[in-house]
Amino acid sequence: SKQISYLRGLAHSLNPVVMIGNNGLTESVLKEIDVNLNAHELIKIKVMGDDRELRTQMLNEICEKSNAIAVHHIGKQLVVYRQSN
Repeated sequence: SKQISYLRGLAHSLNPVVMIGNNGLTESVLKEIDVNLNAHELIKIKVMGDDRELRTQMLNEICEKSNAIAVHHIGKQLVVYRQSN
């Protein structure tokens, strides 16, 4: 939990690098998330849409499919982390 707090602090100044629009979590969006995780390890994702439950599902799916860790979910912003190899 200390690491999550640390990552949350680092993510505070980040700008979203991936935007998820009305089409939801498509293959191309997942690929873009993967590319950015490889490049940056810690990324911020902005989700359009007002359904909080749907955003939570997206966060879980992103983490599952990209082997990442959910760091933070506040409003329409998701923060995920994956250590690079």
